[in-house]
Amino acid sequence: MIKFKTLKVKGFKSFVEPTEVIIEQGLTGIVGPNGCGKSNIVESLRWCMGETSAKSMRGSGMEDIIFSGTSNRPEKNFSEVSIFIDNKDKNGPSQYSQLDEILVTRKIERDKGSKYFINDKEVRARDAQMFFADLSTGAHSPSMISQGRIGALVTAKP
Repeated sequence: MIKFKTLKVKGFKSFVEPTEVIIEQGLTGIVGPNGCGKSNIVESLRWCMGETSAKSMRGSGMEDIIFSGTSNRPEKNFSEVSIFIDNKDKNGPSQYSQLDEILVTRKIERDKGSKYFINDKEVRARDAQMFFADLSTGAHSPSMISQGRIGALVTAKP
């Protein structure tokens, strides 16, 4: 079974500075006060795994995920999210089975669109999406619960 090890976020929504989230063994939850960026962490994971809907990222266009600036900081022109995946058990897709760690990165630059990379090699969006599908996960995985979904799960009928 593969395991996400680390999430690195740079210029993504509220994360102007490079930020690293270590994902430990077991269930990982993100807690904090309103407005601290909890939803942005989950959205960065989904975005890196191939999310294509700006609406589901709470934006009107995909470039809305790039840090838009504050009164103290200028806007950024790019955003980058990287997921480090532990593959020591060699359970990843066959073309990566010999590697102990797999790095998936998505970058977006204002007015230029986004690019995907697996182990620093540029790949098509479809390749990145299929990589996560092969791992039985992805941007729409039921194991990732984003903002507003907990209430829907609690009130759902059997």
